[in-house]
Amino acid sequence: MKIAILTSGGDSAGMNAVVRAVVKVGILKQVYNLTSYLLLLTNFTRGCETWVVREGYEGLVRGNTEALSEQSLDEEPVDLPDTTSPDGTSFNLIHNLRFGDGDLLKDGTGDHPGTRSLKGRYIVRVGFDDVRAWFAEGGTLIGTARSKTFRTPEGRLQAAYNMIKEGLDALVVCGGDGSLTGADVFRAEWPKLVEALQSEGRITAEKAKLHAHLRIVGLVGSIDNDMSMTDLTIGAPTALHRICEAIDNINSTATSHSRAFVLEVMGRHCGWLALLAGVSGGADFIFIPERPPTSESWEDEMCECIHRHREVGKRKTIVIVAEGATDRDLNPIKADHVKDVLTERLGLDTRVTTLGHTQRGGRPCAYDRVLPTLQGMEAVETLLEATPTSPSYMIGIQENKITRVPLMEAVAMTRAVSAAIEAKDFEKAMSYRDPEFKESFEGFLKISTLDQEKVPETQRMRVALMHMGAPAGGMNAATRAAVRYCIRHGHTPIAVHNGFRGLLDDEVHELSWLGVDSWTARGGSELGTNRTLPSVDLGAVAAKFQEHQFHALLMIGGFETFNSLLIMEEGRRHYPAFHIPMVHLPATISNNVPMTEWSLGSDTSLNALVDACDAIKQSASASRNRVFVVETQGGKCGYLATVGALATGASLVYTPEQGMDLDTLRRDVRFLKTRYKLDAKGRSEGRLVIKNEVASQVYTTDVMQKMLKEEGGTLFDARSASLGHTLQGGVPSPMDRARAVRLSLKCMAFLEREHVKLLQQPVKARHATPDSAAIITIQSSSLKWVPVQEMVAHADMQNRRGKNPWWANIKELAELLAGRPQLIGIHSKDLAQYE
Repeated sequence: MKIAILTSGGDSAGMNAVVRAVVKVGILKQVYNLTSYLLLLTNFTRGCETWVVREGYEGLVRGNTEALSEQSLDEEPVDLPDTTSPDGTSFNLIHNLRFGDGDLLKDGTGDHPGTRSLKGRYIVRVGFDDVRAWFAEGGTLIGTARSKTFRTPEGRLQAAYNMIKEGLDALVVCGGDGSLTGADVFRAEWPKLVEALQSEGRITAEKAKLHAHLRIVGLVGSIDNDMSMTDLTIGAPTALHRICEAIDNINSTATSHSRAFVLEVMGRHCGWLALLAGVSGGADFIFIPERPPTSESWEDEMCECIHRHREVGKRKTIVIVAEGATDRDLNPIKADHVKDVLTERLGLDTRVTTLGHTQRGGRPCAYDRVLPTLQGMEAVETLLEATPTSPSYMIGIQENKITRVPLMEAVAMTRAVSAAIEAKDFEKAMSYRDPEFKESFEGFLKISTLDQEKVPETQRMRVALMHMGAPAGGMNAATRAAVRYCIRHGHTPIAVHNGFRGLLDDEVHELSWLGVDSWTARGGSELGTNRTLPSVDLGAVAAKFQEHQFHALLMIGGFETFNSLLIMEEGRRHYPAFHIPMVHLPATISNNVPMTEWSLGSDTSLNALVDACDAIKQSASASRNRVFVVETQGGKCGYLATVGALATGASLVYTPEQGMDLDTLRRDVRFLKTRYKLDAKGRSEGRLVIKNEVASQVYTTDVMQKMLKEEGGTLFDARSASLGHTLQGGVPSPMDRARAVRLSLKCMAFLEREHVKLLQQPVKARHATPDSAAIITIQSSSLKWVPVQEMVAHADMQNRRGKNPWWANIKELAELLAGRPQLIGIHSKDLAQYE
């Protein structure tokens, strides 16, 4: 099969990661001939040919008007003896290693006159190495354009001819709803287009039969996150990073001068960026298209809210306006007008900042490398499984599950949002967004306003808030959300400093609405944290619960927090003070809490790892032939090393789960030697080996570095870098902040529900059920509450990690994309002619 990929519409970070994944997975993929069982055993095409289409649909229309002359080849194709693996994957990788245009695309020199050029060539074959290191680049290296020609029948006929001319069978389209609609129209018209080309004599009957059907799959590249039926679009997380970086920078000057700032962000038809930036950045007020202010005068509503904030002592004001924001009568709300209102009515010194295209640019964040890679892999699988009768699919994500949804259903629902807004049916518009969107909006109102929704006095609680274990990004954001929820509902938020040791030392005090205002963007733990378990003196801990009259407990932390919850739940048999609702919100960079696929801090740490490895890889590549062994934290859980390897393009990864032995190291050294011998002369790539800190007690990072240096000889050098506690610190990522708010509010609602259930029992006979001591988890496509006793069966208590983590197979995927399984069986003697 020949697969082509194009990027269309507005560019977004992560598009290059999609291209890289489709190319690499396509080349490595087996495509079996299923005509008969005999053929299944003996005949197969060895992977796919992969092509990129420059300048989106416009490049498909233009096609190739000039052929690449043999004289312009920069290097001879790699040709190995047929001693590769019996399944043919090594053969296909070697013979699709590179075709010489990768650097032209990456450097943007394709149209520069020289010995080799892309002029007149818009459909370009690319190999495995042609797309190396692409996913660290922003935008799209293959170009994008909005093609008017493709919208005409004549343009689509020419595009079909160019595809058949190059022998292309399948097309991957990465773009917005317009781009994906164009893909579906193209596929629906394909049989008629082929028939027309044959009748005009432009293709033969044989070609028409060979290309009777077109396989198409869509991936959503959009910074606005405006596609329905998927939680996230490619590029949206990075755009949110850019916005939150700007807000964090503005906050300091706003506080210094007691100013108000109005930020205009992108989002013509979707308010996701404005909404999540408001949640993650601690904004005072937001304007989004899906939910305009409800009052007749939005000016009055905004000024009342901000005036109350100023009355309680807040020194800064942040208002975020989506570019497509309107009032309830669909009159546009512009940032300059908001500024004038704040200045004239409240007397605030107000500035306007329009972020513009800075939101589109820059290096992709970790999530915009991992998600497009997984989606690109799923796109290739979808193409291989496609039949003439199957619908065109869009690859999406729900919570943490990669999904396939009918492309036109997603487009139709997306357009229904705009239609609902135009009809002023804002409830319907909100319902068409994913459930998390509505939850985020309701959550923003709960944590950003001083409105009261107090529960009856008899149901009000004194809620203890505690951090445990190692610090993790998002702990403070979660605490801020819990405090403000408490105050809104009439509860009393009680901070317990320094974990259970602090509780025993009476380091306890009440938190205020304003006191936690700036906590969103703060890393670490404002409450202080340690690993002391309540078993240090369980009776004394119970006495302190009783002394401080705790009605509920929210603990934020990692595996120690799970352990603590388990100890106290079991302690209910002896200590009545523990018969209260208790909940654990997972927060750990190791992401080692059983049964949940994400913990607060894991995204922040992953981004810290990516930033460090990008810098290290730059140094390694500058030296051309250097391997860096990078040591990460994570304890006995390999999440950070494994997903970090996928996000950084590491060649090898070592984790405690798989361990290390001499045979593995011998094979890996052989792989690295083979890999460097296959590099173009003088253009070797710096490579990363990522190792968890306790992957082996014998083969330490220092030992590995020295071994690789010795074995590398003249092929490659080796260095090491230990990232240590840099992975714990830093500003929390927007994803961790937003997730912290969402999960914290759900925890508070859980505590309220369980408290009401307890109140229904006689005072002297109150017994909390096992379900009232629970952990909030993200499992595949949903949030689930897991009672702590149930979680024990899924925990490896000795190694402090879950038994069946979702990322277990990512190690194999990361090394697959580096070519390890295909090249590991090739020996040096096979490559002697290339030394």
